[in-house]
Amino acid sequence: MKRTYIAEALGGENIDKEILVKGWVRTRRDSKGGFSFIELNDGSCFRNLQIIADADLENYQQEVIKLFPGSSISVRGVLVKSQGGGQSVEVKADEVKVYGFCNPDEYAVGKQRVSFERLREIAHIRVRTNTFGAVTRVRNKLAKATHDFFQERGFYYINTPIITVNDCEGAGEMFRVTTLDPAAIPKSEGNVDYSQDFFGKESFLTVSGQLGVECFACGLSNAYTFGPTFRAENSNTSRHLAEFWMIEPEMAFADLADDADLAEEYIKYLITTVLDECAEDMDFFNKRIDKTILQTLSHVKESEFVRISYTDAIDILNKSGQKFEYETVWGNDLQTEHERFLTENEFKKPIIVTDYPREIKAFYMKQNDDGKTVAAMDVLVPRIGEIIGGSQREDDLQKLDSRIKEQGMELEPYWWYRELREFGNVPHAGFGLGFERMVQFVTGMDNIRDVIPFPRTPRSADF
Repeated sequence: MKRTYIAEALGGENIDKEILVKGWVRTRRDSKGGFSFIELNDGSCFRNLQIIADADLENYQQEVIKLFPGSSISVRGVLVKSQGGGQSVEVKADEVKVYGFCNPDEYAVGKQRVSFERLREIAHIRVRTNTFGAVTRVRNKLAKATHDFFQERGFYYINTPIITVNDCEGAGEMFRVTTLDPAAIPKSEGNVDYSQDFFGKESFLTVSGQLGVECFACGLSNAYTFGPTFRAENSNTSRHLAEFWMIEPEMAFADLADDADLAEEYIKYLITTVLDECAEDMDFFNKRIDKTILQTLSHVKESEFVRISYTDAIDILNKSGQKFEYETVWGNDLQTEHERFLTENEFKKPIIVTDYPREIKAFYMKQNDDGKTVAAMDVLVPRIGEIIGGSQREDDLQKLDSRIKEQGMELEPYWWYRELREFGNVPHAGFGLGFERMVQFVTGMDNIRDVIPFPRTPRSADF
């Protein structure tokens, strides 16, 4: 018999028909009347399906009454309208097959309350909780919506390298990739001889796929990548991960205004999709995680994003009378406290800050005519602060070379990137969105470690 998923069963289309469902027991309670109520969940939706298991089942005494949370079973029976409250339909079981029992004394997520900190230590089973089941379904929907958004607009999906010799951000916080034996590292003139390494030179895990996507945009017009990126930043904050996912689109024949338009449209598309297609999960987040999340998302969806320059943002912060931990001096980067003040207090909506000081931005950003700023933008949203960073890319080879050297980097590793400026050079622009920050934003979850399946942070790579 073909399996029916619980999401479909709860739709009520198979009333009075025999169905087969499979999943994990959430709860079991026994009635004095000689039967048990089993709440079953298979991950296909937030809600559970109630199973009525009568005592006359062949394995009732031997197995059914030994089912504790976490046990895996299949149930064959008739889907009927529920006689009790709390659910519209239920299954009257004709057969309950046990795949695996679960020891209630050892199964941590079967308990009433488990902290998020404890759940990070048992990430292999935390998806069976209401919170992480909902996070996973929303994350999945956001991933699908990302591909839908760009595919509908003629962007090509590009898989960029995970191993690279280039530091896209110029920050130097990269994980080294090597096959050299740590007990016998070859050296030349006192330094590690990477010519004997697998790739013949020092190699790293990528911090961004942007440079590769630019190549394809400069031949296909529109391209994007959606993949893992890595930062060896020794940070234990609730905002940072060592391994995370980035969405990075690039557009040829585009400027900073085009970039900002696309970013705003993309964020609204994601929010609209989640609100329309993840109603049950979002209702849970609104009740249990952040009671304002639905209101916030609806407001963002309907708002026109404010666009201001970095210079104007600094001026607003200085005139606000607000005391900040970090100084609001022109030339300093905006901190999360500044970004949240602008979005939550000053404008009460998302904003796009443009034209940042060149000294605090990456080498590939187009330099403005004033000689002090670059055609960069950050999209700031309430609660999170920066969620997208982007720019028009520098298309003047001489200026690009100058910036690479200014940041203490060599030109040679970027020879191919620089050649884009010599062979049919075009103005182009793009941005990067940290996928986990977007999941955080739409779910209301406080810690970024709780919106990725297996978080990678300093001294944490167990799973």
